[in-house]
Amino acid sequence: MSRVQVAVCGPSAADAPTLAAAEEVGRLLAERGAVVVCGGYGGVMQAAARGAHAAGGTVVGILSGDDPGPANPHLDIVVPTGLGQARNTVIALSCEALIAVGGSWGTLSEVAHAVRHRERAGRPARVVWLDGWTIPQAPDAILAADTPAGAVDAALSGL
Repeated sequence: MSRVQVAVCGPSAADAPTLAAAEEVGRLLAERGAVVVCGGYGGVMQAAARGAHAAGGTVVGILSGDDPGPANPHLDIVVPTGLGQARNTVIALSCEALIAVGGSWGTLSEVAHAVRHRERAGRPARVVWLDGWTIPQAPDAILAADTPAGAVDAALSGL
């Protein structure tokens, strides 16, 4: 039986409300049986991993470097890629849905890869941005959420 994989992306440096939202997203995903996939380091990635791990979920960290040492301590599976920022593509394509929490250039690249992959595959949008950047060129490709629960509901809807 396959479990749904949901990526949680966001900046490595974030304020306290963003980190709290990411932790709540991770917890809610784990409680609903989803595997959380993230970049494996600090900030939003660590907060989401902490929330999922505390709720008994499974967390996969896709690292940009080839050394597993800097991975955050809340990961169950660590995948050191040595790919640098190209690992953002791996994260975006390793999931059935992606939730971005907050905004940064790296987050934007993960969102863009996820949207493009879904468009090419002819699948509906499963890309949700919680408190993120507005992208007027893609109003139907990225779902907006106002709360962690709303983001998780939107990401898992129909899966």
